[in-house]
Amino acid sequence: MLAEVSRTGRPPRRDELDAFREFGECAAERGWPLRDLVALCLGRTRELWGSLPGVAHARTAAECARTGDAVLGAVESALSALGKGHERAQRLAVRQEEGERREFVDDLLYGRSDMGRLAERAQRFGLRLAGVHTVAVALGAEKYDDVHRTVRRIEGDLLGRFGPRDVLLSTKEGRLVCIAASSDRDVLEHFVRLAESPGAGLPAAQRIAVGREHAGAGGIVRSYEEALGALELADRLALDGVRLNASELLVFPVLLRDRGAMADLVTTVLGPLTKARGGAEPLLETLTVCAAAGYVNAEAARRLGLSVRTLSYRLERIRTLTGYTPNDPLQRFTLEAAVMGARLLGWPEKEL
Repeated sequence: MLAEVSRTGRPPRRDELDAFREFGECAAERGWPLRDLVALCLGRTRELWGSLPGVAHARTAAECARTGDAVLGAVESALSALGKGHERAQRLAVRQEEGERREFVDDLLYGRSDMGRLAERAQRFGLRLAGVHTVAVALGAEKYDDVHRTVRRIEGDLLGRFGPRDVLLSTKEGRLVCIAASSDRDVLEHFVRLAESPGAGLPAAQRIAVGREHAGAGGIVRSYEEALGALELADRLALDGVRLNASELLVFPVLLRDRGAMADLVTTVLGPLTKARGGAEPLLETLTVCAAAGYVNAEAARRLGLSVRTLSYRLERIRTLTGYTPNDPLQRFTLEAAVMGARLLGWPEKEL
């Protein structure tokens, strides 16, 4: 092509540029970096330069300049076509890789697919399913996806700091999911810190839940479900704090195991509070804040924005209506269990 261009000065034909695009695609599929292809073509052009007809037979400096301009223009067009083909193949490979990764993550977190096949696919993505893993799930104000800037930031930092460890970062239903070997607690801790504070201009996670560690592919599913359950409980109970550990919330599944008994406890102990002026909600909030303040009235009143006298009145009103008082340890436990059950069951907004 360069020989003909040097003689005639014509630009590369469409079929020639198509051939360069195909060459770029094939080279990308075989693992050739683009910079090596460019170096190869430019090196070959330099080797051929003196033997090109238009250059070798140029009679004047002007003819030589025109020929050189035509040849370099052809090289530029050819390299541009080659680069487009290479980039196209790379994009297709990335989309295929992302599709396979997405399918694998779905199968893994839903517990689908044959376990032997799942383990083979896991090795490709850096996981050894025979080990013990822990799953952390981050929930943000914005939904996370694979191209979200926060996801890219966290993924780049984890790879740069820890390299190819037994860890997988992905997104699922708008949440950011990190699966890490339990032996690599530093990886999981760093993920949580990054999700809490990803950097300037990037939105931080609103909540991050960490499941318990379990072995095998089924263990990953279980840890993932525990993390999701912790997020749901935190939302229903309006828990403070960004970081949640499923191991610290095990009491709540126990409380909900017999929903009928829990509903009976709530209606029996707290039902009379609906007769209070303003309904049951202010008195439920009072009990919640008092428990969080360790039943120190001055601190509880400060958190509620009330005077100590008003707080004492509310506590007396609770005792009068329910017959239970926080001053007695057993009755305090009953009240706390009933209040937690009310939050979990959505009472008094929902009738039980």
